[in-house]
Amino acid sequence: MFSNTLNLLNIGALTVFIIAVLLLLLVERELGIDGKLGNKGKWLLSASLGSGVLAFAFKLSLLLLMVNMPEQAIAFYKPASPTDTVISRPKPNINTSTPQVFSKNYVWESLPNSAPTPEDNPSSPEKIALGKRLFFDKNLSLNREIACASCHDIDTGAGVDSLAVSRGIHQQQGTRNAPTVWNAAFQAVLFWDGRAASLEEQAKAPFINPIEMGMPSYHEVEQRVFADKDYRQAFKQVFATDEIKITHIAAAIASYERSLIANDTPYDRFVRGDSKALNAAQLRGMALFESIGCVLCHSGANFSAAALDNGGAFYRIFPARSTFEIEHYKLNQDTGRAPATDKQGVWRVPSLRNVALTAPYFHNGAVNDLEEAVRIMASVQLAIPTGRHGDLGQSQSIWSASTQTLQYIESRPLSEQAVMDIVAFLHALSSDRLKKRYAHKPISQEMNDEHKNPLF
Repeated sequence: MFSNTLNLLNIGALTVFIIAVLLLLLVERELGIDGKLGNKGKWLLSASLGSGVLAFAFKLSLLLLMVNMPEQAIAFYKPASPTDTVISRPKPNINTSTPQVFSKNYVWESLPNSAPTPEDNPSSPEKIALGKRLFFDKNLSLNREIACASCHDIDTGAGVDSLAVSRGIHQQQGTRNAPTVWNAAFQAVLFWDGRAASLEEQAKAPFINPIEMGMPSYHEVEQRVFADKDYRQAFKQVFATDEIKITHIAAAIASYERSLIANDTPYDRFVRGDSKALNAAQLRGMALFESIGCVLCHSGANFSAAALDNGGAFYRIFPARSTFEIEHYKLNQDTGRAPATDKQGVWRVPSLRNVALTAPYFHNGAVNDLEEAVRIMASVQLAIPTGRHGDLGQSQSIWSASTQTLQYIESRPLSEQAVMDIVAFLHALSSDRLKKRYAHKPISQEMNDEHKNPLF
């Protein structure tokens, strides 16, 4: 392709040269004489006409590049898109490889019945049982009042505490919303900022966090566990050692968390072959979820680019676009992995499974309403206007190098019907088991009044 383009450009250059020679002869022999021009006038006339020839040649060259090398040509002037924003802004230690989102054959996947297990932490029923006991043990916090389950409600909730931000020892408030532990085993990085590379690494951190469980050191945690005779016997059975180390504690908790899989959803039944599992609104929402670009970030079986099988593109810039919602919901006060001085944050892509059961939303828990969360994501991340506050959007062209396709997107406000259909689909990602035992909990009363109602 490149050699063909080069040949065409060579031919074009030769043509321009011949035209230039003919132009000079025409001015010298005819136009200059008819116009009674001197040598200076002839040169000015030649330059004027020659500039037109050069402009024509430049346009011809661009046309040839567009036809034969569209990616390189478009790169000079294509407008910014949400995808470009995500992949073009360099951040330290962040893989920002381009997600495969423009394929016309997006494959919907169901969640497996079991999660991958590390070679150095094989699972067993005894280890899972031990991990469950540790997960619910408030004795492992400084004031013996906080357990892992305090922020990640497994018994009656969907793995969260339903607060805007979680509370730790002495009723201290954290700064971020508690992510669900259901299906967390399928995520490659943990915490909102992705600072933990495994469930084992994640399980250790809350013990010595001064706001969460507040223990002075891992050694103090080990001593609390060792003081219990039943624990000593269980650890010896599971790990074949009389010692109890923080690595053993974390390994047991991680094994328990890997057993927390909820794939009994209408969506999973539909993908596995039950054509009646989704209703008409959910099917429309599923189609919209793909067509408007939600799968840019929430892809795969766990609806997250931070999944184990995604290959490393775990993070996205958020908020990617400046809109009025950002200030209202204070979405850029915490920047995650990005420097605190940045206006945009960098975050791990969360899973959307059971999202209808895990309000409030976003890293700061500022939004209670799932419909409002959908509107915000459309506006802030996908540049799809909501029609509110004069937000009418901007049309854009998007080139995908992976599929050699160019898409023109005419931006139109997201209709309320589209919002409701997408929300209906998101409800189809809720586990039947969790829905049955889910006890509705009040949203945190510490939230500002301005955060309690969506913007209209």
